Amino acid sequence: MTDRRRHLQHLAALASAAALPAWAAEDPDSTYDEESVLKAATDFFGQTTEGLAKVIEKAFKDQGRPNAYIKGQEASGAVTVGLRYGDGELLMKGGGSAKVYWAGPSIGFDVGGNASKVFTLIYHLPKASAIYQRFPGVDGSLYYIGGAGINYQRLHGIVLAPIRLGVGLRAGASVGYIHYRREKSINPF
Repeated sequence: MTDRRRHLQHLAALASAAALPAWAAEDPDSTYDEESVLKAATDFFGQTTEGLAKVIEKAFKDQGRPNAYIKGQEASGAVTVGLRYGDGELLMKGGGSAKVYWAGPSIGFDVGGNASKVFTLIYHLPKASAIYQRFPGVDGSLYYIGGAGINYQRLHGIVLAPIRLGVGLRAGASVGYIHYRREKSINPF
């Protein structure tokens, strides 16, 4: 592939990614507003923190209004190579819900472990079953006692924004993917 063609594909991908938040904001009846997401996240986490409010505000600024979210919990650990396992419930605006399990490997400059409650904002999910696939992502996190973090995962126009409030100590940056499934599996691949 030529450099020019790669450059054009990269520009097209950036242009389509920039258009995604506008699409989400077009239909308020099928998306969640920031206030209802903050209330749902606060109810789920059992507390509100300035960090949580800022993370949600950032997600809305970056991506617009989500049309679904997952409430769940996960555990992860890494020493260069990491693993993450979790489960939760997917809720879509306008109806639709599903049980979701996830697992995935990562590799990078990453060490430590943590247990987290996870509230994942989801953008452009056409139907609940579309969540069941592998979402690549880059994770740069610093977890500390009571810490909050967010990263983005994108695949086929669907964007996931997991917000984690957890306990433990995990620092570093890694690349990997998360495989969302209908059934629990210990296989992270």
